[in-house]
Amino acid sequence: MDILGFAFMQRALVAGALVGIAAPAVGIFIVQRRLSLMGDGIGHVAFAGVAAGLVLSISPILSALVFAICGAIAIELLRNDPRTQSDMALALVFYGGIAGGVLLLGFGDVSTINLHSYLFGSVVTVSDNDLWLVSTVAACVVVPSFALRKHLFAIAYDEEVARVSGLPVVSLNIVVALLAAFAIAATAKVVGILLVASMLVLPVAAAQQVTRSFRATAYASMGFGAAAAVGGLVIAFYADVFPAATIVLLSILAFVVASLLSRTRLIG
Repeated sequence: MDILGFAFMQRALVAGALVGIAAPAVGIFIVQRRLSLMGDGIGHVAFAGVAAGLVLSISPILSALVFAICGAIAIELLRNDPRTQSDMALALVFYGGIAGGVLLLGFGDVSTINLHSYLFGSVVTVSDNDLWLVSTVAACVVVPSFALRKHLFAIAYDEEVARVSGLPVVSLNIVVALLAAFAIAATAKVVGILLVASMLVLPVAAAQQVTRSFRATAYASMGFGAAAAVGGLVIAFYADVFPAATIVLLSILAFVVASLLSRTRLIG
């Protein structure tokens, strides 16, 4: 059976590859800052956005993007409040997003199938409009990530040194959070809200095992992400299982294999 003979799989493979590239492009700055759980926090706010979209009968991806942006800004504002610790800021947004989503779902007659497609991912149902939207959002992540990579690397490596150097640390931190919000909104349809942070973190974690430089890690992580997304979709198609599960498990497998090879440091 030719997988490319189906239009829905063609769209799914393109969407998966785009997300696999875009998510690690910003994920590398999040992992470097030891804020891997930020993706979960923003993702659960995006869940509230999906709920709002389903209740109001508008694009859940767009509403998830709006909510994710608000959540990202809230996390950074709370993190910069000296009275609030980083983990507390993430917890506040994390639980607030879940509670808000559950509350919003109570206001409308939401199809269980539609809700599950965003909770657990349903990349094979990506429409042409969804694909254009995912492509646009992915571009909004990749282009700024590369254009600002030197400044973003500076704050990810050492915020205090970056601040002394005159960089607008708070503004750049907000940029990273906003890029993460865009990546999460694009990823929701592919692996679902519950696993969305995995695409930000796992490819980067795998790449870090076999690379020596930040630049090599960035490129390798995008390669790992795209390969896991496409490979997971192919396996899911022939094995008749949920694509989100195979994509994430392939990412974990890549990390395990990369860890075993980590002493050789093959790349860059």
